[in-house]
Amino acid sequence: MIIPIIIGLGLLSLGVAFLFSRQVNAIAISEGAANENEANKLTEISSAIAEGAMAFLSREYRILGLFMLIFGVIIALTVDHGWHTLISFIIGAAISMLSGYIGMKIATAGNVRTAAAARVSLEKSFSIAFRSGAVMGFGLTGFAILGMIFVYMGLNAMMPGVEQHIVMEVLSGFGLGGSSVALFGRVGGGIYTKAADVGADLVGKVEAGIPEDDPRNPAVIADNVGDNVGDIAGMGADLFGSVAESTCAALVIGASAFAAISDEQLRMSALLFPILASAVGIVASVLSLFFIKPKSEDKVEGALKNALIISTILMGIMLYPITMNMLPESFMIDNVSYTNSGVFWALAAGLLSGLLIGLITEYYTSHRYKPVREVAQASKTGAATNIIYGLSLGYNSSVLPMMLIAATVVIGVVCAGMYGIAMAAIGMLGTIAVGLTIDAYGPVSDNAGGIAEMAEMGKDIRKRTDALDAAGNTTAAIGKGFAIGSAALTSLALTSAFLTRAHITPDQIGLTNPTVLAGLLVGGALPFAFSAMTMRSVGQAAFEMIEEVRRQFREIPGLLEGKARADYRKCVDISTQASLKQMVAPGILVIATPLVIGFLFGVQMLAGVLIGALVCGVMLAISMANSGGAWDNAKKYIETGAGDFGGKGSDSHKAAVVGDTVGDPFKDTSGPALNILIKLMAIISLVFVPFFVKSGGILMK
Repeated sequence: MIIPIIIGLGLLSLGVAFLFSRQVNAIAISEGAANENEANKLTEISSAIAEGAMAFLSREYRILGLFMLIFGVIIALTVDHGWHTLISFIIGAAISMLSGYIGMKIATAGNVRTAAAARVSLEKSFSIAFRSGAVMGFGLTGFAILGMIFVYMGLNAMMPGVEQHIVMEVLSGFGLGGSSVALFGRVGGGIYTKAADVGADLVGKVEAGIPEDDPRNPAVIADNVGDNVGDIAGMGADLFGSVAESTCAALVIGASAFAAISDEQLRMSALLFPILASAVGIVASVLSLFFIKPKSEDKVEGALKNALIISTILMGIMLYPITMNMLPESFMIDNVSYTNSGVFWALAAGLLSGLLIGLITEYYTSHRYKPVREVAQASKTGAATNIIYGLSLGYNSSVLPMMLIAATVVIGVVCAGMYGIAMAAIGMLGTIAVGLTIDAYGPVSDNAGGIAEMAEMGKDIRKRTDALDAAGNTTAAIGKGFAIGSAALTSLALTSAFLTRAHITPDQIGLTNPTVLAGLLVGGALPFAFSAMTMRSVGQAAFEMIEEVRRQFREIPGLLEGKARADYRKCVDISTQASLKQMVAPGILVIATPLVIGFLFGVQMLAGVLIGALVCGVMLAISMANSGGAWDNAKKYIETGAGDFGGKGSDSHKAAVVGDTVGDPFKDTSGPALNILIKLMAIISLVFVPFFVKSGGILMK
């Protein structure tokens, strides 16, 4: 009975995505354009953005295909049931890539329609941007749910008579595939978007003194392309990986806990309960859509935030009876008895902490609150004080989320042991459909503002798109905080499954064990090494972009006067080539580390590496993402003309632009990419456990 329910909910999610996709594409660009000339301009600009985004995605996926081939051979030859794990891996990767492609297609169709509709009304413009985001949110969630259940059914058909805990271990290859795509999507997309953004800002806004998204800036198309490849495809792959990985971790742990249940129907319900729990969030997310109706420009952000709050409350209400009916009243994990009500409280803890982490992130990154306004105030005395205040804000903002994650872990362990940690991660990701919807809404509305500026639609239209964009900036920051928090719990859940599968007991990974301590130190250093690599990559790519923009301003007669057309394609090519080249080294670091440590030094040191990377990686990711978000919104606060800063073009504004430029790789490249580091290393460790155990750590013998 449980399998048809899961399939039905997955199809519901895809149905919602399909409906919104039809609604967005059915709107003609000319409906909102003032005249045929404006409609042609809008079409030309949006086509250039779509062409650049799809060209990048095509080239990135070709590189990913080669990686999948090499990594797939390694999986097939070294892992128990390697060929079956390889199938899971390929399907997970393929669905993640498909989700990114669909999200990119709808985002590049929705951005221009959002801009055109802004001439009609704020409500219509918001509706298009939101529906575009919903295609990504509900489409990805539906693919994740259906992918996992169909792979599970296929594995049972291909492996008749094999114990369920082995089937679940093989299924973890699905999460590995999704997370592998996310690594390159996040890193490659992040380098692309920030190379273009930094180049456009430093040369265009600071040196040339022209507005953001001005068509005279050669990097402006590349900048808008970057919003899609980083914040649509990259974020989508990231959260797809989190859903798949957290669910796989719960399935692996639960398979052992529920194997002894004699009632076949109850045993099946308990085994697949993690997938069902994720699917229940689809219903809550659909119902929350009815409450999103902003009445004015200042109500957009509140409408989006209310959807997340309402979906969280609804999911909590729905999960209780489902948990009580689908799980046995009591069960054993490591000889300790737990109850189904304990599992519910673990889920509720994750659900609530995810919402609170998002709201805390909003407090530290929205210019409606004191912390960002303090950063703006610091801009009065120059870029140096702006940067100092921004860094301080980021460090401070990591404290409360870490406390929440710690509390969630304690509640999960007390209520349901290792299984409780995994279910808390699923709870935090329960409203992923609506969460990703409001996150994907951000880059669509941001692109709409850029298109309106380039098409010279007028200040009134730009004011409306700016209102949508301002709300999108805040919800994007909330999304990043949500993604980092869920990555922390997902990584911990995977690490718990790794310890369970490797038969490592708590006393074997104590701090008095020098092997474990060495692993902790190595793991703690990895996020810093990874961040250094990704930030340096942004710097190198941005250097090429800056030189190209300066060259065009210098060598194209009449460009700055608006009498000549910039060579946008050259800047798009620079970002594409640089990002694809620079993403390789960080990717190798993340993938090779657990393989090398596990093979050479054994599972105990690897456990230390995973825990060290988790603790340092989460704190660093939160502080970087929030510093970057604060710098961005401090700049936008000054641009609103509020206070005595002087508005656009003032000394305070120029200082804030420098801070924002510094923060670009913080919030859109290195910070979010750390999610992948801690998750991917954990899922690799889980999949390759048998290989590591057999090798026994060849240097430790």
